[in-house]
Amino acid sequence: MNLEQRIAQTFSMSETVWQRHANPWSVWTRTTVLPLLVAAIWSRVWLGWWAMVPVALSLFWMWFNPRLFEKPASTDNWASKAVLGERVWLNRDEIPVPRHHRNAPNVLNSISALGLPFLVWGLVVLNLWSVLLGTCLVLCGKFWFLDRMVWLYEDMKDASPDYRSWLY
Repeated sequence: MNLEQRIAQTFSMSETVWQRHANPWSVWTRTTVLPLLVAAIWSRVWLGWWAMVPVALSLFWMWFNPRLFEKPASTDNWASKAVLGERVWLNRDEIPVPRHHRNAPNVLNSISALGLPFLVWGLVVLNLWSVLLGTCLVLCGKFWFLDRMVWLYEDMKDASPDYRSWLY
């Protein structure tokens, strides 16, 4: 089991949840998770230990978001294909992805990961510029990753009947 499959398992991503998460509303509203979490952690300045409430709510939102929206009427759009591509990437051990897609997702996830030390340090010492730099790196890496997932899905949609059935 690869890392991404473990993460999906942790979030209990069933077939139904994946279908709902392919709703563009789910994709776009999920982008609020990191800014909400950052604001929640920063709020410790005003709220003290009560900041754990917005932190918990932000984490709940991260889990709940893919379950909130209905299965989309169509998956023929950028946001839905990004989710479908994530599913293809998760399944790369079963159905190998083309050579030109093998490294980019890991590089892009590394770019996101490079932002984490800046983000964490900025939140610890309350340095706004460090928080902004870290957040930008995390989100830029993530959005580039999602764009790459669209390309991956487009290249792989005919690799299996399941993949084909996801596009409607």
